[in-house]
Amino acid sequence: MLDDIDRRLLRHLQSEPELPRTDLADRVGITPATCWRRIERLQETGVIKARQAVINWRALGFEVEVSLRITLDKTQPRAFDDFLAAAREVSEVYEIQTFLGRVDVRLNILARDMAHYQTLYRDKILGLPHIADIQALMLVANVKSTPGLPL
Repeated sequence: MLDDIDRRLLRHLQSEPELPRTDLADRVGITPATCWRRIERLQETGVIKARQAVINWRALGFEVEVSLRITLDKTQPRAFDDFLAAAREVSEVYEIQTFLGRVDVRLNILARDMAHYQTLYRDKILGLPHIADIQALMLVANVKSTPGLPL
């Protein structure tokens, strides 16, 4: 699976994804060619899914983040499929998760302000199919947000 060199590579990539490969190789203590091969292998095996920019949504004017916990009417045979297809079309929904238990789906939503959220909720969310119950949780503060793994 992963050896110590792989873990060191991943630690550095998590903390500084923009680090040039030559600098990364130096920090890990391997040659640039070996570094490149190992990163390619980690990508091919699915350990590294992507390298992406993390965007500060507040800097773009989004001030409200809401997590909606939704219970679906499961007496309808296509409840999940219909709901998920419709929810994917709501541009303000940036994450959709499904669960086993009381809550079936969680939608994470960004809005510019409360007025925008209220309009979004009334016009788009309440129109989604097969909703039996909705609970809204508004984000107050991120106390800890660690995208990296403890490697």
